[in-house]
Amino acid sequence: MSGGAGVSGEAGSVPDTAPVVVLISADPRRSHRANEAMRIGLGVVAGENDVTFVLTGPGVHLLDADTDELVDGDDIARFRANLRALGIPFHVEADAIPSDTDWNADRHEVVPITRERIAELVRQGRRFLAF
Repeated sequence: MSGGAGVSGEAGSVPDTAPVVVLISADPRRSHRANEAMRIGLGVVAGENDVTFVLTGPGVHLLDADTDELVDGDDIARFRANLRALGIPFHVEADAIPSDTDWNADRHEVVPITRERIAELVRQGRRFLAF
């Protein structure tokens, strides 16, 4: 589930100050994995690490307004609130953003990004977790 990182000073290495990238594509309407990804990412943030959360495909439903329709919806709502309070945005695959008017009803900061930008974020990350 996690990717490697280079050691500072190596050619082509990633600096220790680079963020940890949490890439979530698991569907929170069908799987516990999306919730676990957010929980683990929040734990990494608590360890005073820079974390970039990226939602792709069905993972974008982590920001659905109706958390009753999500597996572990109560936990997801709590983790979202914690991340919002910390000012941590979600980088969201632009093509996967639902047109529903109640999506992201909590007004969590969202940064729409392309698949190419997602690949760049993963390459630039110190480590990554993919769910």
